[in-house]
Amino acid sequence: MPCTFCAIIAGESPSHRVFEDATAVAFLDERPLFPGHVLVVTRDHIETLTDLPGEAVGPFFSRVQRITAAVERAMDAAGSFVAANNRISQSVPHLHVHVVPRNRKDGLRGFFWPRTRYRDAAQAEEVAVRLRAVLAELDG
Repeated sequence: MPCTFCAIIAGESPSHRVFEDATAVAFLDERPLFPGHVLVVTRDHIETLTDLPGEAVGPFFSRVQRITAAVERAMDAAGSFVAANNRISQSVPHLHVHVVPRNRKDGLRGFFWPRTRYRDAAQAEEVAVRLRAVLAELDG
């Protein structure tokens, strides 16, 4: 199945582009949370953040940072919400970061899913130990 974002990048599908270079392309989300909601995508077809090569992380996220500053300033926003889904809830399997202008009392409440707590400190530590072990394997 063809990639929607690759078609936008190639100019085969319409978009309201706000930025592009050799690393990233940014365009307005066609179903924005608020006006000025931008998607920043990798120019190359990379499906998830974990697929992004290490040497590309800095260059890509420097573009996300620049777009975030522009969105806040252009939309006279007090701040922004910057997020990326990784597989689950990723409507297009092409790495993209949402940059959404935010203001106090704009109606967007925290995260879009229910928040919970760890059962106790022991459960939290067990999860932390598991994460540290996998990070050590990845570094290994």
